[in-house]
Amino acid sequence: MSFAAPTHLTREQVAQFQTEVDAIRERVMNDLGQADVDHLRRIIWRCRASEAAGRALLHFGVGPLSWLGGVLALAHAKILDNMEIGHNVMHGQYDWTGDPALNSQTYEWDIACDGESWRHSHNVVHHTYTNILGKDRDLGYSLLRMTPEQRWKPRHWLQPIANAMLALGFQYGVGSHDLELGRYKHGALPKPVFMDRWKRFRRKVGLQWAKDYALFPLLAWHGWLRVLAGNAAANLLRNLWTYLVIFCGHFTEGVAIYRPEDCEKETRGDWYLRQLAGSSNLTGPRWFHVLTGHLSHQIEHHLFPDMPAHRYAEVAPQIQALCAKYGLRYNTGSLWKQYGTVMKRIWVNTFPPKAVPA
Repeated sequence: MSFAAPTHLTREQVAQFQTEVDAIRERVMNDLGQADVDHLRRIIWRCRASEAAGRALLHFGVGPLSWLGGVLALAHAKILDNMEIGHNVMHGQYDWTGDPALNSQTYEWDIACDGESWRHSHNVVHHTYTNILGKDRDLGYSLLRMTPEQRWKPRHWLQPIANAMLALGFQYGVGSHDLELGRYKHGALPKPVFMDRWKRFRRKVGLQWAKDYALFPLLAWHGWLRVLAGNAAANLLRNLWTYLVIFCGHFTEGVAIYRPEDCEKETRGDWYLRQLAGSSNLTGPRWFHVLTGHLSHQIEHHLFPDMPAHRYAEVAPQIQALCAKYGLRYNTGSLWKQYGTVMKRIWVNTFPPKAVPA
């Protein structure tokens, strides 16, 4: 990771880059219509059908194969709900439809993070201060040291284990992120604000546990253990998948880190450049992009967070062409290639900085 890249563009080039990126956005946003709504409706139908099939297989199936099929179908539904539906709707990507069911401010998804907390920690904080050290709390999720510029602490010796635990319970990491325990502990977050967030977090976790680990197992009666294990396995698969996608979009090799002073008097063009330098993409077929919520196009998502995500594949070649024109890096690669660099980053930053010889 590096600081404040790129630096080779003149102010005139930055302004021109901004104009060209704005034009790409405007063309798509002026073209939104029924086809975009139809896409999301198909995904919602697919999600519901997959959940129904998964729960039916877990409740009424016999043997390990039907159990495995039920787990995969239910995990598929949970991934779609989390990534392509919930994440994108709560970004306001479908507010223009006027459909109350797709309203970003009232939508609630099927994970342990309540919508209000996520809209603050993600939409407001992360997308405003992307990769600014000390401001973007998604940089290591206040748990991992992802760059040498973050102060090393003894707990970082255990960060490979912490990383694995975060992956296994990723929805709880996301859900507790807006609690800002560190700020509360040091008196920077007022107690009433913390308690309100803590109450929302506990309530949402309680609802999720009641649904997956009480209601549906009880409905299965004698098959309660099969359903309980199936629901837990589906949640685990969803957690691991979302963790992979998110980490490969933010923490790969070459992703730029910024200091607050680097972003003073930042123009819209500078913000675009920061989003570009602070993100990375994943390559794959169409089904892969759908399962990532099109966050396989993390660069385009950071540039256009309120654009319906299924349009990112359309604008990605245009952004890549702009990068070639201005000599900017367009960070993309396969899932496993990108994740390999993420793991390298986590491992390297596990160790304390070497002492400088006197």
